[in-house]
Amino acid sequence: MKSFFKTFFASFLGSAVLLIVLVILLIGSFVSSVAKSSETNVTLKPKTVLYMNLNYDIPERTNKNSLEMYFNIDDIDMAGMNDILNNIDAAATDSNIEGIFLDLSMIGTSSANIEELRNRLISFKESGKFIISYSETYSQSAYYLASVSDKIYMLPDGILDIHGMASQSMFYKHLLEKLDIEMQIIRPANNKFKSAVEPYFLDEMSEANKEQTSVLLNSIWNKICNDISVARNIDVNTINQMADDLTLMFNSQAAVEYGFVDELIYKDELLAKLHELTNTPDNKKLNIIKNTQYAKVRPELYKGEDKIAIVYASGQIFDGEGDDNKIGSTTLSAALRQARNDNKVKAIVMRVNSPGGSAVASEVIRREVELAAKEKPVIVSMGNYAASGGYWISSTADYIFADPNTLTGSIGVFGTIPNFEGFLNDKIGLTFDEVKTNKNSDFGTLSKPLSPYQMTMMQKHVTETYDNFITLVSETRGLRKTFVDSIAQGRVWSGTDALEIGLVDELGGIDKAIAYAADKAGLTSYSIKEFPKQKDPFEDLFKTETQEYYTKAVMKNNLGSSYKYLEAIENISRIEGIQALMPMVVVE
Repeated sequence: MKSFFKTFFASFLGSAVLLIVLVILLIGSFVSSVAKSSETNVTLKPKTVLYMNLNYDIPERTNKNSLEMYFNIDDIDMAGMNDILNNIDAAATDSNIEGIFLDLSMIGTSSANIEELRNRLISFKESGKFIISYSETYSQSAYYLASVSDKIYMLPDGILDIHGMASQSMFYKHLLEKLDIEMQIIRPANNKFKSAVEPYFLDEMSEANKEQTSVLLNSIWNKICNDISVARNIDVNTINQMADDLTLMFNSQAAVEYGFVDELIYKDELLAKLHELTNTPDNKKLNIIKNTQYAKVRPELYKGEDKIAIVYASGQIFDGEGDDNKIGSTTLSAALRQARNDNKVKAIVMRVNSPGGSAVASEVIRREVELAAKEKPVIVSMGNYAASGGYWISSTADYIFADPNTLTGSIGVFGTIPNFEGFLNDKIGLTFDEVKTNKNSDFGTLSKPLSPYQMTMMQKHVTETYDNFITLVSETRGLRKTFVDSIAQGRVWSGTDALEIGLVDELGGIDKAIAYAADKAGLTSYSIKEFPKQKDPFEDLFKTETQEYYTKAVMKNNLGSSYKYLEAIENISRIEGIQALMPMVVVE
């Protein structure tokens, strides 16, 4: 008994000490971050360079309440797309800003958002101010953005990674077979392009999936090559040759020789160039301001009592509550209602960046878009993705903008119900028995397969959901239903191709969507109001969802690009009911 109490109190004391340390760390981090964030007296000096390091997972909008802001040990600038784009616009006319320095190695966003950033930087150059880029190693996506710079610099032994694009799928059919798990797939017979479920029953991509992926990748890659060609005056054939041979990855001199990079220099030489560009004496410190700092002091871009609401729809679509990284039908529907009922809001721009998700949740959100569109202009701005459920919630808007490299369409649905009978019975020795009141009281149980009747009913429901989807698109887009069916079937399209087949109205970023909304509402001056309201993280600190989010953030940081595959598996397995989800992972 004595040893028990000794062990107990030792464990208790250890836990108590750990808890105290954690509390001290929490308070210390909070106090220091408040001190850091309360440096709102950021002073903007003349001859300042706007510094942009985009080597992080860029959200659609800056989350000023995020715990990442409090525990950002490396002091990484975590600005969202909204602040980055607004900063570029403001810097163009700000007399204190001399130019922009892009410090790039990789960019945590996809080609559609990168293209939107590129277009803003191209507009910025009309001001006559400089843009220079520097990196020790340029990823392909980072170089795509850097290509608009006046000068591109790289470390003498640096790497320029241009290799083309690929889309990889991971198949777990044989894993399920080894575990004796059957994944029961229900999808419309003609949804041949809806390949999200292929990994369950195939060990390689179907011909239909290869076809759609090839068309999609080539559309995006051709756009990237053409943009680089124009910006750097390099023949497209040369770009493709370099990608085929991996020449630039292993020969930094070739990057200069072929015109991809202007000069190979060290960081101290770069700083000397910045001193020269800003006319700052070498013995004086450069005036540098980061994105999140500049967002606090930049000139106002939008002024006016009337408002345009920007409603952010970012992440996979689920039933219930959502946040900045997940679309919850309850949260987003409430945000749309608030914007609709706000008398000062004269138009709504819904920024959609979603691969889809729950069909039921998508329809709940779409209904709120429909109601809002009856009272004021509702314009959709598509980001990296607006596919499947992401397209579903966009379809009722008055007008749809997409970037050329947006992944959209994927009009199709499927359902999955796993059968663990073999695994439970034969692998781990568990058996089940049951008593039920009705014939199908056991529907949805994981311990045995669906009955033929249950499978028939599920198939009927999935087919009807798909028919509802294409009917919706036919009516909202003014297209024949038979034509919609021919371009649907789960197929993913680039924004450029989506424009040609009538799924979107115009190519352009969120700036064009806002301008169009203002014109439709008859506004000449207006301010911006963002929805949904961002949560205080300390209110939700001990909630499961909050802990889950930051656990994922750590995993994403450690796994890098490999995290996409883990996330794809998890996303499919988490949704209940009929799923309207984009089927692929694109590797850039």
